[in-house]
Amino acid sequence: MKNIDIEKLKVTSKIELKNVPTFLDLETSEKKKAKKLNEYREALSDHQDTMYAHNKYSVLICLQGMDTAGKDSLIREVFKEFNPRGVVVHSFKTPTSSELEHDYLWRHYIALPERGKYAVFNRTHYENVLVTRVHPEYILSENIPGIDSVEDITPAFWEKRFDQINNFEKHISQNGVIILKFFLHLSKDEQKHRLLRRLDKKKHNWKFSPGDLKERGYWEKYQSYYEDAINRTSKPHAPWYIIPADNKETARVLVAKTILEEMVRYKDIKEPVLEEEVAENIGKYREMLMKDE
Repeated sequence: MKNIDIEKLKVTSKIELKNVPTFLDLETSEKKKAKKLNEYREALSDHQDTMYAHNKYSVLICLQGMDTAGKDSLIREVFKEFNPRGVVVHSFKTPTSSELEHDYLWRHYIALPERGKYAVFNRTHYENVLVTRVHPEYILSENIPGIDSVEDITPAFWEKRFDQINNFEKHISQNGVIILKFFLHLSKDEQKHRLLRRLDKKKHNWKFSPGDLKERGYWEKYQSYYEDAINRTSKPHAPWYIIPADNKETARVLVAKTILEEMVRYKDIKEPVLEEEVAENIGKYREMLMKDE
């Protein structure tokens, strides 16, 4: 399998999505990709167990991408070896009436992972600078002071919102949340193929929504706003990785590899050392248990 340097997937300078490939050839078979993915996810599961015992860090995985980019199946395949208590997945859809009674970051803040655990945001707080930029009328439902019409949503509004998101991520990272953000970069042609598959295969019909076609009509706008969001918010403490997503199996391998390689950089994540008194008396405790009837 072709060795991929994950640093080349990380956004460290301004990018243009049109120049970033949506397909990457790993020069191997699907069977070997599946084997490598299994190696990565088993290693990640073991590392999460250690992180849980260490109890100082948590991990936030943010997944964004156009419809059909493969977010759901990626979550299933990358995290399937985890202890179920070690990872929680949150799929953020249209805000509920209760969520709209709070600021737009509230529902994301309360979903942050506990120490020792992972949280996966399937669609994230970035929807608030993506979908709402394509459909600014959605902002009106947030009932923000001074925003009474679409005309009130100026460029300065978006500048402020990006500042808020950057501040949110900086704050949580300074308090032990490791943030890794992935954009599943899908081509328009591949999306068309996947939508047609939903229509042509009966067992996938339920996945199709006419709304998918409506949003596809805004493809260029979404690409522009994704590019802007990535460029404004990829930081050393909260980096974006652009994952070629035209092949789902390749995308899963790349995400799993990236998470694992980023996590092992934290050399302080180790299982705690037993208290000296406990360590010195292990033989005694074993003897007590052996005598216990």
